[in-house]
Amino acid sequence: MNQVILSTPLRRTQAWILKAAVFATGLSGIVAEYIMSTLATYMLGDAVLQWSLTVSLMLFAMGLGSRVSKFIRNKLLETFIVVEILLSIITASSATVTYLLFAYVDPISVVIYPVAAVIGFLIGMEIPMVTRLNETFAELRINISSVMELDYYGALLGGLIFAFFALPHLGLTYTPICLGFINFLVAAVLYFICAKRLKTKSYIHILFVFTVFFFIALFTYAEPLVLFGEQQKYKDKVIYQEQTPYQRIVMTQWKNHYWLYLNGSEQFSSYDEKLYHEPLVHPAMQLATQTREILVLGGGDGLAVREILKYPEVKTITLVDLDPAMTRLGKHHSILITLNNQSLWDKKVKIINQDGYGFLLENKNLYDVIIIDLPDPKTADLARLYSKEFYLMARGSLSHGGVVVTQAASPMFSREAFLTIYKTMKAVGLPTAAYHNHIPTMGEWGWVIAWNIHNPDLNLKEHLRTLPLDKVETFFLDREAMMGLTSFGKDMFSDLSAVKINSEHNLILPRIYHSGRWDFY
Repeated sequence: MNQVILSTPLRRTQAWILKAAVFATGLSGIVAEYIMSTLATYMLGDAVLQWSLTVSLMLFAMGLGSRVSKFIRNKLLETFIVVEILLSIITASSATVTYLLFAYVDPISVVIYPVAAVIGFLIGMEIPMVTRLNETFAELRINISSVMELDYYGALLGGLIFAFFALPHLGLTYTPICLGFINFLVAAVLYFICAKRLKTKSYIHILFVFTVFFFIALFTYAEPLVLFGEQQKYKDKVIYQEQTPYQRIVMTQWKNHYWLYLNGSEQFSSYDEKLYHEPLVHPAMQLATQTREILVLGGGDGLAVREILKYPEVKTITLVDLDPAMTRLGKHHSILITLNNQSLWDKKVKIINQDGYGFLLENKNLYDVIIIDLPDPKTADLARLYSKEFYLMARGSLSHGGVVVTQAASPMFSREAFLTIYKTMKAVGLPTAAYHNHIPTMGEWGWVIAWNIHNPDLNLKEHLRTLPLDKVETFFLDREAMMGLTSFGKDMFSDLSAVKINSEHNLILPRIYHSGRWDFY
């Protein structure tokens, strides 16, 4: 074993430097796992699956790295420095490279998983090597416990930094760069403290120079490279992009029309968004006995609120959206302000940035209409907002004669998911109906609506068809259009008995949703 840092006047300094290195590598290691898991979630969907797969893969690779480290017998310190430099380069560039290749590689998992495995492999080499380097400063029992202790303490700090500072403020572009720089600093400090004791320095010196220029270039060009990759993916001109702790927001432009994407999925297009928002809002508003108190879950773009504000009797609109960045865009971005008619600035609107499930769980107010305008149930956390328990809470928050309506994905491209949402809402014991509309930029889309009245035998579908839908001005929706929206054909609900209910204890919607025929559109 390389004993270069043992008998030297810098012994105590070297011991502290080595302990600091252990702490830093523990911090960077856990954050690297979080970065790759978050990347996989944003690009592949299904947070539970991607975090499980990515973390498990990285832990397995760490085991391989630990195993390989035992074969390193000579130049231990030099090897550790090289590992830290390689880890710094790969970690720092992981997100930038992934975003850059996102438009060209399908599926992107062939990039994400190998990169995660390489990072895990290098992390796995760190702890055994540091333990061996530290064995001269402490006997075995103290050595092992102190190395693991510092590594775990670093992991705690790393998790806190990632959750509360790095991801919210640096995003997934610059967090890996800063993380990689930590590994580079570890290597640099060890190199300069022990430079005179290293047997071979020339190639390490060259590697350091290369890495310095690499970080300068990466820090300068990371954002343009990410934007280039996104531009290739979206085809239309990207005019806005932001990484928040919850999602990646992208806006694109084609001629005089605009698209909003969350985590790569279209939320609306200005070309035809009224074909979505009018069926979402107006049947519920004109079915409800009264429309004074309105609750909107999701809808941070303000487009649903725009439609609600057409009703002068509305007293209060409570908008609950998890991501403050989305509601901030709805209030301040010039494109969204134009589209939503500055609806989020109306004095009737109260914005709460909170998870919709948590809001209903704590809610003690009654609402006349609850409009659920949330992203599709692609992940377990979103599927919980389409569960029977969630709809039961919504029912408990409705006034007598109140109405709840939810967007329900596509009855054409994900028929089983659409029927699952319909049957789940119907299971809370309210008269329930489904309807759909063709939206050119999104395909066939559906909604499910329920009415809080004491008449479980009411045919709500037929009742919807009798609504005049003429109380306010609309772009296309009227009584005749509603007749078509509530017509599905004879086969849509023919085998409803085989459809299961989505519950908190059995969140089946993500699997069902992803099994749909989305690639056909």
